[in-house]
Amino acid sequence: MGLRLISWNVNGLRACMQKGFQAAFTELNADFFCLQETKLQPGQLALELPGYQQYWSYAEKKGYSGTAIFTRSEPMSVEYGLGCPELDQEGRLISLEYPNFFLVTCYTPNAQRGLARLEHRLKWDDAFRQYLKALDGRKPVIACGDLNVAHQEIDLKNPGPNRGNAGFSDEERSSFDQLLQSGFTDTFRYLHPEQIGAYTWWSYMFHARENNAGWRIDYFLTSNRLQARITSAAIHSQIFGSDHCPVELELNWEGI
Repeated sequence: MGLRLISWNVNGLRACMQKGFQAAFTELNADFFCLQETKLQPGQLALELPGYQQYWSYAEKKGYSGTAIFTRSEPMSVEYGLGCPELDQEGRLISLEYPNFFLVTCYTPNAQRGLARLEHRLKWDDAFRQYLKALDGRKPVIACGDLNVAHQEIDLKNPGPNRGNAGFSDEERSSFDQLLQSGFTDTFRYLHPEQIGAYTWWSYMFHARENNAGWRIDYFLTSNRLQARITSAAIHSQIFGSDHCPVELELNWEGI
């Protein structure tokens, strides 16, 4: 049995709905569909997705952040946030528990221009890493989302000029190293270690998407012990609707 999972930063779901979200959702035909940056409050959007259960996490601030998971399989339990009040006001994390794994979707805080929010971002990274490690101690983890970091130079078009900028600072890249070293696999790089030009986000400026001047900042991570189950990891750059594109993971999984 295969599991297909999709993660997509929709950069405002209401806007994305006007740009083909429903068609993309149907085409991708995932067992789990994870969203980041929904920018919604409760009751602002009634989404008809027959066959899927919906789980939403909202930011306290209107029109900001937010995550969602749509699943064909009812979870054993659902958690929202990291369990840290200081970090859990922006609707950035949802965890679903299944008999054989946890699924976590995450929208990591952006360090912002001039790294103005770097300290907050690194606090999030530390808490996120500890959270995933604790889950991983119980059963394998599949974690996805917009993690707001290009890990290596191969993960963005113009690494030189961007070094030190938000998303490609030494501090954020080192923090991502620590996360992987804690027992997790970057599934796309696991299958495609040398692939260049593989990006998931493009600025709306300077014809960046047209020129494929992008960054790979959207990920599927798994516990290392799931490596043998990874069958494909794809980037759907042909799907528009946001400044990010959907990313996909397929796992060989007997029994959910």
